[in-house]
Amino acid sequence: MMAIIGNSGGLQHGSKRIISRTFYYLLQSLMHCRRQQYHLAMVMFSFLTPEVCEELFTPMPPHAELALNGVEVFMNASGSHHQLRKLDIRLRAFIGATHSRGGVYMYSNHQGCDGGRLYYDGCSCVVVNGDVVAQGSQFSIKDVELVVAQIDLDAVASLRGSISSFQEQASCKKKISSVLVPFKLCQSFNLQMSLSSPLKIRYHSPEEEIAFGPACWLWDYLRRSGASGFLLPLSGGADSSSVAAIVGCMCQLAVREIENGDEQVKADAIRIGHYTDGQFPTNSKEFAKRIFYTVFMGSENSSEATKTRAKVLADEIGSWHLDVSIDGVVSALLSLFQTLTGKRPHYKVDGGSNIENLGLQNIQARIRMVLTFMLASLLPWVHSKLGFYLVLGSSNVDEGLRGYLTKYDCSSADINPIGSISKIDLQAFLKWAAIHLGFPSLAEVEAAPPTAELEPIRTNYSQLDEVDMGMTYEELSVYGRLRKIFRCGPVSMFKNLCYKWGGNRTPLEAAEKVKHFFKYYSINRHKMTVLTPSYHAESYSPEDNRFDLRQFLYNARWPYQFRKIDELARDLDGDKVAITKSTDQEKVGVSVTTDGCMGVVAAGSGDPRAGF
Repeated sequence: MMAIIGNSGGLQHGSKRIISRTFYYLLQSLMHCRRQQYHLAMVMFSFLTPEVCEELFTPMPPHAELALNGVEVFMNASGSHHQLRKLDIRLRAFIGATHSRGGVYMYSNHQGCDGGRLYYDGCSCVVVNGDVVAQGSQFSIKDVELVVAQIDLDAVASLRGSISSFQEQASCKKKISSVLVPFKLCQSFNLQMSLSSPLKIRYHSPEEEIAFGPACWLWDYLRRSGASGFLLPLSGGADSSSVAAIVGCMCQLAVREIENGDEQVKADAIRIGHYTDGQFPTNSKEFAKRIFYTVFMGSENSSEATKTRAKVLADEIGSWHLDVSIDGVVSALLSLFQTLTGKRPHYKVDGGSNIENLGLQNIQARIRMVLTFMLASLLPWVHSKLGFYLVLGSSNVDEGLRGYLTKYDCSSADINPIGSISKIDLQAFLKWAAIHLGFPSLAEVEAAPPTAELEPIRTNYSQLDEVDMGMTYEELSVYGRLRKIFRCGPVSMFKNLCYKWGGNRTPLEAAEKVKHFFKYYSINRHKMTVLTPSYHAESYSPEDNRFDLRQFLYNARWPYQFRKIDELARDLDGDKVAITKSTDQEKVGVSVTTDGCMGVVAAGSGDPRAGF
């Protein structure tokens, strides 16, 4: 006999009213009746009940009360998206749900791209009394994955019987009605079946998550969009090289699944790569040559080192690589401007103003965007192929937060696999990918200082990202987490940073950095409204489509907030700070201040070491 416990879909917590529902045809035939009353519905091989996705993470999850009513098996059909370092939070919830009160938790999650910015990262699993006994893959390009476990429900009853507090609370529980179904799912004891044993939980490193998550997302997008491949402006820098490496990883995953006998992946690869006569991909580099174009669009400001790095990486991945100079187009536009206005702008190193310098940089950036889309639409025609190519962007989350990108430049694309990944994480990924993906030139890319190469190189001057921005990428990562995860405005961010930086920076220095960040954040926030759709991977992503809904018109002077920061900085100047470095207590979210001041770590911030 089974009993189903489920939610009626309209009953508020604590209500004693029972809603009448019409049975499904299965229950009608089994029970020989048409209507039955229930509110939280229990179907009794013992007791089984479903939870719905977010219910697991609510302050009062349904499984807590249902366990006291004897429910032994909980099922959760979820739609949980990927985020770096998030899997541990999810698994802790399953383990905690069954560790203290016993039970079996069957968790099923979507896997793949659903047509938007999110990637659902699977990892379906079965947890028994706090132990994971079956775990599915987190990243895969398979359409279907089945996770199976054989369990002993007597283990649940045994654990619950040994916990006196559980028995005490169960004796005064609020009763929940059940639906009896004369159907048996359990098997009798026999030696032909073996029980699933606890497993060592499999976690991917952040570097692996960056490789496999966006790679699977790109594959889903490519096969469902009808496109014939990707085109990437490859500058030889860290960001575009990371995107190229992710596409290379995607090709490796596809070939590996074909080798493992996945007919759906094989059929998709044949169609996308335009294979004929029974041929199909057997080598990732050969597959990349068919579906992946890279182009280095150099100018007089580009260095030979970045040009060489782009070419070497393209050869390692196998992409069809092009090398083109945009100087002729830049010169033509400047001549047109001079004809119209009678003036010709100059770079800062040649005596020009900041306005002239910025204008000259933006011309190069926007020309690259136009040329990129032109190549993506016409290169298939040039090579007598059908279809079109998707343009890949390569701006990272920190650049978006700071606004360190040109509106409608190469950051403008069809999709961007790294748009919500921090520069710090990307640098770690490049080191990992150089070894584990087989692209050794990425180590050289990672070691090079980040530069846009939009200004002339002189013996005494070379353009560097962090100098241009007035802040380091590490600082930007801190600002991003404080702004989004901690929900900090200028004043509260200043207070937090005073504790974080402690004796390393004075309050006056912290004040200037906070004001500098918020000034440019507010000036450039409008760029987020046209930001290329990006793979969602970071909890402090500034994209304003769904995750960070903000205004895009600010008073960039922040008169009240900046004035308050200045007052606090003057009052604090010379004072010693209670916290001068992060401790183990801080990393788990415990305040170690003794005066009740701020010293917290945001919940759900992923890796507590990142930025704090």
